[in-house]
Amino acid sequence: MFLRCPPKRPARMMGAMDSPDRTRRPRPSPPERRPEHAGSGLARLAGLLADDTRALFCLALLDGRAWTAGELARLAHVAPSTAGEHLDKLVAGGLLAQERQGRHRYMRLAGPSSARLVEELAAHAGPPPAARSLREASANTAMARARTCYDHLAGRLGVAVTDALLERGLLRQEAGLAVTGAGFAVTGAGLGWFGGLGIDLGARPYGRRPQARACLDWTERRPHLAGAAGAALCRHALEAGWCERIGTRRALRVTDAGRHALHELLGLTGADLGGEPAGTSGMAEAARTTETAEATA
Repeated sequence: MFLRCPPKRPARMMGAMDSPDRTRRPRPSPPERRPEHAGSGLARLAGLLADDTRALFCLALLDGRAWTAGELARLAHVAPSTAGEHLDKLVAGGLLAQERQGRHRYMRLAGPSSARLVEELAAHAGPPPAARSLREASANTAMARARTCYDHLAGRLGVAVTDALLERGLLRQEAGLAVTGAGFAVTGAGLGWFGGLGIDLGARPYGRRPQARACLDWTERRPHLAGAAGAALCRHALEAGWCERIGTRRALRVTDAGRHALHELLGLTGADLGGEPAGTSGMAEAARTTETAEATA
């Protein structure tokens, strides 16, 4: 008995469509690489700060500290539920980070890049509206004189310190500020100057954060020192008692010890330091009283 094998199928001829060197249609770019996607992402980010309440929250958090949701609600004079909705949007958008401790929800800026974005947008927003009361005018004066910008010195104080560091060759202006976003670099002499304060910039791991960065000051419209060097200097100024906070806000007051130290180290005068020049002690006291009253309101 013979088994019949199935007939062999004829070999398929290679056609034009089977050519190994045929032209393939280009695959569409992934959504995240398309220009229109980048534009929509920018629009979403702008939308986060297009609301007055959300913008106020971000400006308040530039003090570098964590606020509870309730504190931010009272600051903006909105209901806790309304504040919660706004905070959820800011967290989802990556501008804020949150941490829960018991029944409290603590909010802070997501990092230095968020702080830089808020500060520089504020600098391009034009002058603030005129103060509507003596209390508001005093608070605005204190903020313009000296304040923290997330974790570094800002206002007239921050700009004056930066100018003095540049004049003494402790800091240098880098070319290509618009391209790199850095703007400043600590010189060899600057590393020694910081070292004299107990700040070892050469040995500190900073990750992606630059050692020195220019941050556009929203009241002075000029750059002040940010980055790791700016943060270390601000921290030293607070710990050494050169500056003290006014109430719980961002405003700072330069102490007598601070005026003496910065005059000795950088040659700055009382007017440069954003302290209390002659004849303005009453305004400074009013600002301190205002800030303390607002903090306990």
